[in-house]
Amino acid sequence: MTRKTILKRIGWGLLIVFIVLNIVACFHAYKFTHFGDNNLIRTRDPKELTLIGRLKSLAFGINNPRPTNGRFPTKPYQTIRLKSNKTIECWLVKTANAKGTVVLFHGFAGEKSSLLEKSVIFEELGYNTMLVDFMGSGGSEGNQTTIGFFEAEEVKTCFDYLKSLGENKIYLWGTSMGAVAIMKAINDYNIHPSGIMIECPFGSMYETVCARFRLMHAPTFPMAGLLVFWGGLQNSFWAFGHNPINYAEKITCPALLMYGELDDKVSREEIDEIFANISGQKQLKVYPLAGHENYLNKYEHQWKADITDFLARF
Repeated sequence: MTRKTILKRIGWGLLIVFIVLNIVACFHAYKFTHFGDNNLIRTRDPKELTLIGRLKSLAFGINNPRPTNGRFPTKPYQTIRLKSNKTIECWLVKTANAKGTVVLFHGFAGEKSSLLEKSVIFEELGYNTMLVDFMGSGGSEGNQTTIGFFEAEEVKTCFDYLKSLGENKIYLWGTSMGAVAIMKAINDYNIHPSGIMIECPFGSMYETVCARFRLMHAPTFPMAGLLVFWGGLQNSFWAFGHNPINYAEKITCPALLMYGELDDKVSREEIDEIFANISGQKQLKVYPLAGHENYLNKYEHQWKADITDFLARF
């Protein structure tokens, strides 16, 4: 066999590997950014998967059923449908002699019913609350999620709606993807809330995808980059430019940034860089034994105290 033949076969082999990796990444990206049938069983957290389960997820992607609202507010509430880039559904819960309105935004694969416990706390503090389903979730339109990119426009839609009602004290609260969407809305649309409370936002789209590969004990190169590329292409945006670390520079309103020290999806370095880049008055609260989770699980008293202090100051 000649040297030329060997090189040719190596070249064809590399090309086939490249094509296969791109097909797998394209398939993964679609399943990650498009919710499936409600009858699907959601893929468990990578930490809970067996080796076979992790290999199956790496080969075929995750099961991502469309999030549905299983619970409803116990107080009287109004269901509102707002036209944004998609039609989104919100619950508005009013409080007598309200000090303002807190708008709550869920994380990836979440829905507004997951925000009810925190909504109640804000209501007890004297605020109206508005709980929002992002596109693809709960009562909102579609089956697509863009991990905070196009959801930012939906944050603006909610903000503008409350402004149109004459509300002047509008606070935005969001967790994970919801926090990212708030940051991007401020960056892109120059909205000016009275304050924001953001929990565990990732620093960049690429880094958050890498974190998920590390949780699966899989190498990040080259699949993380391919997944980011195809996820953006399928959803019509440049995903490598989706970087909350940069959005933070446009935040001039008071900001409370919260983080669980044991978070395995968002690093402390990402949080520290976001905090450093926020331009306005800011606070960082770290919960030592919390992960990427609802902080009420382990720090209910401290979380309430931190929120109460922030709202009292601003």
